[in-house]
Amino acid sequence: MRVVIIEDELKTANELKSMLQSLNDEITVEAVLKSVAAATDWLKRNPAPDLIFSDIQLGDGLSFEIFREVETNAPIVFCTAFDEYAIRAFESNSIDYLLKPIEEDMVKKSLEKYHRLNVHLINQSQHAQNLNKILVQMDSGYKQNILVHYREKIIPVRVLDIQFIYASNGAVYLHTSNDKSYIVQHTIEQLESMLNPQLFFRANRKFIINHAFITNIEHYFNRKLFVMTKSEAPEKIIIGRVKAPVFLKWVEQ
Repeated sequence: MRVVIIEDELKTANELKSMLQSLNDEITVEAVLKSVAAATDWLKRNPAPDLIFSDIQLGDGLSFEIFREVETNAPIVFCTAFDEYAIRAFESNSIDYLLKPIEEDMVKKSLEKYHRLNVHLINQSQHAQNLNKILVQMDSGYKQNILVHYREKIIPVRVLDIQFIYASNGAVYLHTSNDKSYIVQHTIEQLESMLNPQLFFRANRKFIINHAFITNIEHYFNRKLFVMTKSEAPEKIIIGRVKAPVFLKWVEQ
């Protein structure tokens, strides 16, 4: 079984190599590659390995760049501290992940999953489609979690759980799917730049709304729109007549 490790931290790479070889003496680690450039060059020059273990953040960029440049049908186990949303993407596409710090039991389970799924039976075209889904979901550069301060605690709020964001009396609030509101330190303009515009829309100077929680849209006077969300907002969410056509197109897409 031929394995390639893509990891820029030498200690982590050596530990992973040692774990793999202790778990299965038939594993040969053919290369430990420390950068996007080195991994791209190696994969272009050599037959695809049976399995790739790849960190996401490397010294010269993200490992996604490797798999955009080099088409490979080798299954990939990502080694990352990435967020829950990305991890679900791995699982849905039958590609495993290891959360750092990596432990031997985690590596063992990844190898067991690899054999159990018999990933070699996945044809190259299907594997490329699966990998592309992950790249689209992950390599967006937008926030997946926002930290809020609540009762002496710092809480990560998942972006996908935010129903709407609103500004009131000089403060900015996140209102979540479980009907809780948290004050954040960011301005509404800063939050707008952090969020994926495919999922969130700046309704007006007070509100940003999440596509997933829109329940109804009504015509308002003077060609404006009144938007209702799953939870009632502290005041009406109104889309101005100039933004209204753009908003409706966004909702359809």
